[in-house]
Amino acid sequence: MSDNLNRLDRAASSYLRSALHQPVHWNEWGPEAFELATRQDKPILLDIGAVWCHWCHVMDRESYEDPALARVINEHFVPVKVDRDERPDVDSRYQAAVSAISGQGGWPLTAVLTPDGKPFFGGTYFPRDDRYGRPGFERVLLAMSDAWKNRRNEALESAASVIAAIEHGESFAGRNGTLCLSIVDKLIESAIRQFDPRNGGFGSQPKFPHPAAIDLLIDVASRTGSEAARQAVTVTLEKMARGGVYDQLAGGFHRYSVDERWVVPHFEKMLYDNAGLLANYVHAFQSFVDPEFARVARDIIRWLDEVMTDRERGGFYASQDADLSLDDDGDYFTWTRDEAAAVLTPSEMAIAAPYYDIGELGDMHHNPAKNVLHRRLTLEQAAKLAEVSVEDAERELASAKQKLLAARLQRPTPYIDKTIYTSWNALAISACLAAARVLDLAGPRAFALQTLDRILTEGWNPNRGLAHVIAYSETVAEPRYVPGVLDDYAFLLNALIDAWLATGEHRYYRYAVEIAESMIARFYDPTGGAFFDTETSSETPLGALSARRKPLQDTPTPAGNPSAAAALLRLEALIGRADFHEKAEDTLESFAGVVEHFGLFAGTYGLALELLLLPPVQVVVVGQGANAKKLAAIATARYAVNKQVIVLSPNQVTAENLPPVLAETLPHLPNLSSGSAFAVVCKGTSCQAPTADPEKLLEALDAAL
Repeated sequence: MSDNLNRLDRAASSYLRSALHQPVHWNEWGPEAFELATRQDKPILLDIGAVWCHWCHVMDRESYEDPALARVINEHFVPVKVDRDERPDVDSRYQAAVSAISGQGGWPLTAVLTPDGKPFFGGTYFPRDDRYGRPGFERVLLAMSDAWKNRRNEALESAASVIAAIEHGESFAGRNGTLCLSIVDKLIESAIRQFDPRNGGFGSQPKFPHPAAIDLLIDVASRTGSEAARQAVTVTLEKMARGGVYDQLAGGFHRYSVDERWVVPHFEKMLYDNAGLLANYVHAFQSFVDPEFARVARDIIRWLDEVMTDRERGGFYASQDADLSLDDDGDYFTWTRDEAAAVLTPSEMAIAAPYYDIGELGDMHHNPAKNVLHRRLTLEQAAKLAEVSVEDAERELASAKQKLLAARLQRPTPYIDKTIYTSWNALAISACLAAARVLDLAGPRAFALQTLDRILTEGWNPNRGLAHVIAYSETVAEPRYVPGVLDDYAFLLNALIDAWLATGEHRYYRYAVEIAESMIARFYDPTGGAFFDTETSSETPLGALSARRKPLQDTPTPAGNPSAAAALLRLEALIGRADFHEKAEDTLESFAGVVEHFGLFAGTYGLALELLLLPPVQVVVVGQGANAKKLAAIATARYAVNKQVIVLSPNQVTAENLPPVLAETLPHLPNLSSGSAFAVVCKGTSCQAPTADPEKLLEALDAAL
């Protein structure tokens, strides 16, 4: 290998290919790098980051593009670069390791490993030279190289203790707990204690969305009438939608807010955040019927449609970058007052400036003239300030918003990572199908199903398993197969159940059973219970992959174990298989003694536990036409995690087309021959009499839920 090349020319990931030009002799994660480190008796320098990560790019420019520092790295280390989105299994373990070493994790993750991959030093961002109270990176590297050469026993002891800490931290000896709804109560209490009633959200700055916790609060508020849970949800969703963390022009949410008021975000937009929040706003609209929640949900879909989708083949893209370069901080998304005034008429500016808080003094530290658009005033307040009617203000604001977005689209656009990940796409499929049903949207339904069909066609093979990556953004690279992790299987299983409920097409149900059985065979621990996040491999695992993990915590996507348990319980309600129920119950029982300590980060567990302990409610609407539509709307209203709604045409109600639980009852109903639409509510193992009366359906649902 010549001095000006690294081994990333074979990489497919956008993040890895962005480092092709660097003078560091990067290797991809794999046996070659470990063999090289062993052969040369050098420690491994591990960098884990992502294409959307601002500080990863800062460290790239400051350190990895510096020829002098690259010489130090190449002389003393075998450098390995990993894309955390492409390899979540590698990232999760070394995040745990760095947290054990330094007390914090995040990206970029920087670790020094023994040649066999055990970490003995780690941190996140290191400046090139001593700065920000942090040691300079070169000084750190030379110290670690010296430790490996001259104090190797200390390094090896440290590495062994870190690996032990990872394994212990993921063991979750939590079987001393009892599965009961009081666990959900404790999770809700924890969330409400952290709720910020003034600004919405949980805790102080920085503020992240917690979609699973929000769904749990929606469910509890709807099921029990808890006013505290309802307030936590509604205030949080309202404040987020008014804040700068929400893109007021194009729709969609940025990753998190650096301040407690949701004004200044980290500007990258992630598919998984927007999928989770789309589901939140849809579920909140179902339960609380606030039109603002429906508007935000449609706006998220608009952004997904316009920016984040492969319209031709199906598939949702992974992320949209925050910045064009390291010299800006969200400049694409922000406005000076002069920039806004150059685009808008004086009458439009008179409304838009107070409404979006566009002032001479803005919100951004790097450029105080730059404003993050957020809704400081209501439209009525802005109209009063401009001394115009609300109707005129509404018209001027709509025109201003259109012009600002059109002008922004003329700016160079931050990078969009067009990689299609199975797990994140499955979350988006489920969210879009929910939105399509609740908001009566044909387009999102069709695209979600198109995407699901693509994943099944290109990513699923019963013998090889499920692929984590369906397509890469960088088409010049050689495509490769990355095995699916537990998240891919669990999220896709939930999406398949949602697709069956949306269409009644038997093939989605058939795929769901197939994926469920494969997930159990590949990931379930028959000895200790619950699911590992990766398959058991016949090959010796590299580095920290030897540490087995059973994920419980939402980080920020839903945790794998409760997601898998929830999917099995939903499927068991359709198929009646006791083994699915037993494995789900065993999985949740594995964490019952510790889960309450995870609070906000155990929302998915709380939802899965409700699915286990509350009787499943199936609502089947049979028929077509206006009354069928009315019955379906009543069945859909009010979000409940244990409720599943399906609308079938009469010719779909056959024993061959239905899952076993429904096939026992539906084909034998006398109402089928009447030709008119009707609904059946089943709770647990018993069904109520069919009804064509919307009022009676409402009464039956109230009794069932």
